[in-house]
Amino acid sequence: MELETKKLLHDVVAACEAILDFTTGKDFTAYENDRLLRSGVERQFEIIGEALNRLSHRDPETANYISSLNNIIGFRNRIIHGYDDVDGLIVWNTISENVLPLKDEALKLLK
Repeated sequence: MELETKKLLHDVVAACEAILDFTTGKDFTAYENDRLLRSGVERQFEIIGEALNRLSHRDPETANYISSLNNIIGFRNRIIHGYDDVDGLIVWNTISENVLPLKDEALKLLK
């Protein structure tokens, strides 16, 4: 595996861990009412989406092992370009349902 591929996958893992750390012990109401928390989570999703977008161009074979790759990249684009209309509940549900599985996929690829 190329060094750049490893770096991008490590970036995904680190961003997933940050999101999980930021939101541990929090509920949706706490998330919704904390601008700093929302900003931090959204930034980490931007990093995940950008890292996977780069990976899809540099190492498409590896990127294809990431389930929902295109949805993740699209989610990043939505957060960045539709920043003024981000649905907090969608973000929260994404945290709850998708971040840990994505982290596990990236770690598996790194092994």
